[in-house]
Amino acid sequence: MAKKKVVLVDDETDILDFLSYNLEKEGFKVSTFSNGEDCLEEIVSIDPDLIILDIMMPGMDGIEVCRKIREIKEVEHTPIAFLTARGEDEMHVSALEGGGDDFIQKPVRPKVFVARVKTLIKRSGRQREKEVLKYDDMTIDQNSMGVKIGKKKVDLVKKEFQLLYLLASRPGRVYSREEILSQVWGTDVIVGDRTIDVHVRKLREKIGSDYIRTVKGVGYKFEF
Repeated sequence: MAKKKVVLVDDETDILDFLSYNLEKEGFKVSTFSNGEDCLEEIVSIDPDLIILDIMMPGMDGIEVCRKIREIKEVEHTPIAFLTARGEDEMHVSALEGGGDDFIQKPVRPKVFVARVKTLIKRSGRQREKEVLKYDDMTIDQNSMGVKIGKKKVDLVKKEFQLLYLLASRPGRVYSREEILSQVWGTDVIVGDRTIDVHVRKLREKIGSDYIRTVKGVGYKFEF
């Protein structure tokens, strides 16, 4: 199973080190940033399962970073939690209005912090599992792992479905081979590029050749 990815943004290095240590110890893949600008440059390529922002940062504060993330189509639905001190009620309201989903109180207690992260990701995962993607006459149902084209059911094995769902969840976005390997097969499983090519070929045989496009030297994307 691929590791869940968490992005941490805080201008205090000690806090970043402390939080990332506790998350990595629990099996998460963590990317850290000391400012919002750098985070925004990398957020799409990371494609995280959860983003945690410190509210009070110099320059672009956490609320503004959150607003900008919500304007980026590829990550607009990613859950966002704010690191916040107690007694900041007005700021809490602004953070929620800016697109935040939850708060994690400072000072952070490691076990509580990790538990909250797991809960937020699970909650988001349950919401995503209810998604049914529809493009023209194709329906992709994540709940049943079922695919239909018109009234015809398309039988896919698990990895074929996961690959199709990954690409179809963001039409037009090019996924590199490294991203596909990480998100479909996981970083702990050693497979080669040939594995992806074989699965793409089988998918094309089953759903038709028009949906999955090869971007030479980069990877694949879904079009309809």
